[in-house]
Amino acid sequence: MRLLTGVQESNFRFLPHSISAFGPTVLAEGFDQSRSIAWVHAWTVSPDGIITQLREYLNTSLTVTRIGNSDQSNCATTTGIVSLHCPSVWESSLPDRVGKSVPGLVLAI
Repeated sequence: MRLLTGVQESNFRFLPHSISAFGPTVLAEGFDQSRSIAWVHAWTVSPDGIITQLREYLNTSLTVTRIGNSDQSNCATTTGIVSLHCPSVWESSLPDRVGKSVPGLVLAI
């Protein structure tokens, strides 16, 4: 794998730490052998089992939220504005060696 620095790292391997699925979205998360690089792959899979989209995140804190039809019957609508609550269904787990200063992203499914 060639890093942004242009340095070729020949022994980098994508070894998954966890795999989770939420409908057509499959998430695989892993680290390199020294646990200094964290990665998340988010695949969108068709009903036929074909990968139609791949998103890759390196050294990024990723939170997945579900957007869709939720029961809004108990929401107060006195102003005519309905609040939208997007619960977190998955969060990446970064090893300590990656560091605490990484970008954070939200993936809405």
